[in-house]
Amino acid sequence: MNLFGLCLSVYITIILLSINSNNVQGRHHIHKQKNLKADKRSHVSESPAYAPSPEGVPSSYPPPVTSDPTDPIVPSDPPEDPSSGCTYDVTSFGAVGDGTTDDTAAFRNAWKEACASESAVLLAPSDHTFMITSTIFSGPCKPGLVFQLDGVLMPPNGPDCWPKEDSKKQWIVFYRLDDFTFTGIGTIEGNGEQWWDLPCKPHRGPNGSTLPGPCDSPALIRFFLSSNLVVTGISIKNSPQFHMKFDGCEGVLIEKLSISSPKLSPNTDGIHIENTKSVGIYNSVIANGDDCISIGTGCANVDIDRVICGPSHGISIGSLGVQNSQACVSNITVTNAIIKDSDNGVRIKTWQGGAGSVTGISFENIQMDNVRNCVIVDQYYCSTKACLNQTSAVYVRDISYRNIKGTYDVRSPPIHFACSDTVACTNITMSEVELFPEEGELLDDPFCWNAYGVQETLTIPPIDCLQEGEPESIAESSSYGCY
Repeated sequence: MNLFGLCLSVYITIILLSINSNNVQGRHHIHKQKNLKADKRSHVSESPAYAPSPEGVPSSYPPPVTSDPTDPIVPSDPPEDPSSGCTYDVTSFGAVGDGTTDDTAAFRNAWKEACASESAVLLAPSDHTFMITSTIFSGPCKPGLVFQLDGVLMPPNGPDCWPKEDSKKQWIVFYRLDDFTFTGIGTIEGNGEQWWDLPCKPHRGPNGSTLPGPCDSPALIRFFLSSNLVVTGISIKNSPQFHMKFDGCEGVLIEKLSISSPKLSPNTDGIHIENTKSVGIYNSVIANGDDCISIGTGCANVDIDRVICGPSHGISIGSLGVQNSQACVSNITVTNAIIKDSDNGVRIKTWQGGAGSVTGISFENIQMDNVRNCVIVDQYYCSTKACLNQTSAVYVRDISYRNIKGTYDVRSPPIHFACSDTVACTNITMSEVELFPEEGELLDDPFCWNAYGVQETLTIPPIDCLQEGEPESIAESSSYGCY
């Protein structure tokens, strides 16, 4: 072969090797071993469909902390490289789920493992009924933890079955958590009937009396000192006392809940929030024996939208200012709600002798169906008959009622503004408020006492008792604000 041919052959060989090398490099991949444990999202069931849309409502929608819980479940020390995205099925930890076996230990052990794993799921599967005793599920945990309830979860059946060493004030507590979700298609059955019939409960004693004595009853679910919480999809029934409480929390999303207990079950508030900020409560159905939603002191930036409430005691801010305490509540909105067959509609209630303020409250687009006290501010709230008149009060101001329509129970006037003798309610706005008797033709006159505001449109029934302008003592009243 001459010199030219040899050079040509070498050149072609170099080109071919270069092309082959580039092709191999282009097909190169890094293969990770697939995690054989169940992926977090593969077992997370879809939330149930939205609750029924209120008729005529648009379909689119955008105590001070008293003590730390004792004896919490402290998460186990995480391994150096904990698995992430795992599902921890409580039945794999020994839970039986037959409705009678005590499955507490299995839930606690599953929690310890899930808490130490990022984006983990603690799963209580369907087709099981789990009974556990009073338990504190404590953090801090790895971020993204999900407690998924697809079966039934319940406490012991009544006070006689409640372990003597357990607190009777709470059943399940979620404590010091961040970025936590409580979800599923399951049910929490509270077994509250025997608690409601204790003789210390209102009118449950002999001949309808109320006997003295300790009367502790457990709230079913309590979130305490936690942040960035999501609660969605679950049904909660028949709580001995409050169904769900949030104390000292921030960043809470609650949606698509179903809460139910009988109309005469005592103190069974649906959702209670206290010292909690930045809360959204959406698209839920609540029927119970007390307030559907109650908002205590220390709450701000609360948005409630598309809630069906009743039978119940309505949606309440308060009670506030008990035992001469300061109460601060601000920036609360309630929109696109239905309240039916309830003792109250939208209510603000404060004790005499309190301090602080309730300000920036908006009630809008609310349908009332056979409701007593549809619109009520009561600054003379008293749970007994022994309350004395006092001069100080929580200052109620900047309250708006817009597009509140429907029917009222004629046993009480549909609009009731009973403000403090010394601290008037100011800047009340009424617009498109139209309330008619559920039965008969009687249009009760609204009641006002020391209430100031404006009617932007004619109110039915007419509210001639609402005073224009501001009281002479407004400067003095302003000292009751919260800063």
